[in-house]
Formats: sequence, structure tokens, C-alpha cells
Amino acid sequence: MSQTGQDRPSVLRAARERTRAEVTRQILDVARRHLGTDGASGLSLRAIARELGASSSGVYRYVASRDELLTMLIVAAYDALGAAAEAQEAAVARADLAGRWSAVCDAVRGWALANPNEYALIYGTPVPGYVAPAATIAPAARVSGVLLGILTDAAAAGRRTAARADDNLPPAGQKALQPARSVVGSEVPDALLQRGLMAWAALFGTVSFELFGQLHGIVGEKPGDREAFFAESVHRWAVQIGITPGRSSIAPEAGALEPAGSAGTAARARAAEDGATPNAKKASS
Repeated sequence: MSQTGQDRPSVLRAARERTRAEVTRQILDVARRHLGTDGASGLSLRAIARELGASSSGVYRYVASRDELLTMLIVAAYDALGAAAEAQEAAVARADLAGRWSAVCDAVRGWALANPNEYALIYGTPVPGYVAPAATIAPAARVSGVLLGILTDAAAAGRRTAARADDNLPPAGQKALQPARSVVGSEVPDALLQRGLMAWAALFGTVSFELFGQLHGIVGEKPGDREAFFAESVHRWAVQIGITPGRSSIAPEAGALEPAGSAGTAARARAAEDGATPNAKKASS
């Protein structure tokens, strides 16, 4: 057989694969538009086939069922969100933990606002009757993987918040963190891991509240209000985790720790004197 004859099967195979990839891309593009009009539970392969000008049987050669189509859309959405978070975080200096955290948060919010239907597919109401297969697990973990990497680097750099009475997790709490432990390892203290996961949940909760209209009447509607609220939330989450210092203030926030005993009394006296007005100081002299 000539070299040309040997190469022909691989050339034809490559052509079929390109055709399959292109048709699949067209199916997914139409399906994404239908997410906005019909919702995930209303997706129909027959409707998609009609829009493509193809028969239902023709579409079924590329997508076996509605559930397979949902899985393809979910994996693609998780991968797109994960890629956005990874790219923005990677552009920040490794030592800038707060900057990396902020970059991930901004990427999540920016992607959600630009792709509301796909965000709703992966973080909104579950589709009745659909059970996500194992193929969705790794793509879904991409954002959390970036955030857990920041926690690992924070622990390595010795960035920890001041010790508090609730830093020691009970056995049940430690057990609950075991899946995350397989990612970050034992070098990340329980308290840091707990706070990091709380901030991760708060991030997606805040983005979901904004996207699904739950901030109306709570956070201002004027230009910049939502951005300011989100930026302040991102900063305070970073403070909670311990990767950035809190802003200084004249008086400690309610519940803040202070030195005990005579040291605490002296500290309070100094704070009171520093905060007194000039007239008050003169009167007391």
C-alpha cells in the first residue's frame, strides 16, 4: 500500500472528528440560547434540532439525551468559570495573597454577570430528575482549588489571624473538612481552612444574591453601589481569613480581643486618653 493509501484513513478520521466537534459546538450554542428562554428544565433536543434545521435523529447522533446535553453544558460552564478564575489569579504576584483572593472573587462575579444563564445552570435551582455524573466533579472544583491554593500559601507564609477561643474545631467539624484536607494537606490549620471555606461559600452566596435579585432594596441601585458592596465584602473576607490586615480604627470593634488584667486596664486608659478632646485633657490636668 502506498504512503498516500496508508494516510487516507487517518485523514478521513480527522475530518470526521472536526465535523463532529463543529456540529457539537453548534448544538451547545443553541442550547445556551434556550437556557435563557426556556430554562434548564425546558431544554428539548427536538427544539434544538428544529432551530438547526436538522432531524431529531441527526442531533441524537451527537447528543444521546437531554441529560447528556445538560452534562455537557454544566461541564463547559464550570470549565469556563474555572479558566477565568485561574487566569486572573495567575496574573497576580504569588506573594500578594490578598490580591490573588480579590482576583478570584472579581473573576467569579464578572463571569456570572456576563453569563447569567450558565451561572444559574450550575449554581441555581437543580433540574428535576437530573443527577449530575462524576464527570462534573473535577470542573466544579476548579475555583475552589484556586482558593484552597491561596490558603496553602497563606499557611506556608505564616499568615494567621490572632488566636481566638473558637479556633479549635470540635471532632465533628474536623471530620467535615476531610474532603478539603485531601487538597490542602495538614499544613493548613483547621481554623484557617474553616474560615477559608466560609468565605468561599459567602462569595458565591453574594454573587447569587446579586444575580438573582435578592439585593434589591438592601444594597443601593445607583452606579457603583453594587461594586462598592462587593469590594468591601471581598476585603472583609480576606481579613476574616487572615491574608490581609483590617483597617485601623480609633476604638476596637465590639467583641475584639484585648489584653486581660492590668495590661487591659492600662490599654483602655491609654485609648481613653488618646481619644479625649484637648479641652477634656486640660480639665483633667
